[in-house]
Amino acid sequence: MSSEHEYLAQYDASRYPSPIVTVDSVLFSLWQQQLCVLLVQRARHPQRGHWGLPGGFIDLLQDGSTRDTALRKLREKTGVNPPWLEQLATYSGPDRDPRGWSLTTAWYALIAAEACSAGSDDVSDAQWQPVAGLAQRSDIAFDHQQIVADALQRLRQKTLYSLLPVYCLPAAFTLTQLQEVTETILARPVQRKSLIRRFDASEMFEETGESVATGARKAKLYRLKPGADIHHFSRNLMSEE
Repeated sequence: MSSEHEYLAQYDASRYPSPIVTVDSVLFSLWQQQLCVLLVQRARHPQRGHWGLPGGFIDLLQDGSTRDTALRKLREKTGVNPPWLEQLATYSGPDRDPRGWSLTTAWYALIAAEACSAGSDDVSDAQWQPVAGLAQRSDIAFDHQQIVADALQRLRQKTLYSLLPVYCLPAAFTLTQLQEVTETILARPVQRKSLIRRFDASEMFEETGESVATGARKAKLYRLKPGADIHHFSRNLMSEE
């Protein structure tokens, strides 16, 4: 019986068929008062001209994990580095990619809206596009409509138990902006007093010392405390209203 060292020295990975392995990211933000997802237009086959999620193949020499791949591809294709990134799910099968049996690990992220430009030669354009109506479109690549739908469901669930939407806001923001992005994500109104209770209880934020004019009044500006981590509440936001 050979040792493990001898076994590995003789192991030939080419004896086994390999699937197509990629990483894709669902990047959410509030853009023009709508919840949007960043889509890139494919410049190459397959499905050239279709809109899809920023992503690509794992680089075995550069990437120590699929998270590394997600961050690298977001930087390469869109120029963004999201402050929040979380693994969503794995999607696989013989029919999701015309090139063959494929597997992708999907991540979802949040970022303050900003202009994103194409950063690689396999992308023609990068745009914030509304989540609403995405399921009815015929120009979305692969199974990315399903991935976005699953990411949206996860984001809404997280929003009910945390202040995760803050990562869609600028570094300095008002409580009204936090309420607006929360309501946009949930697609329903929330009571301001419930949100403020959570805001204070989380101990995630601090005043900037500045304010901004909002009509006849001025609203305080807040920011995340250095090193602050997301706080999870035991109760659903809607159950507190």
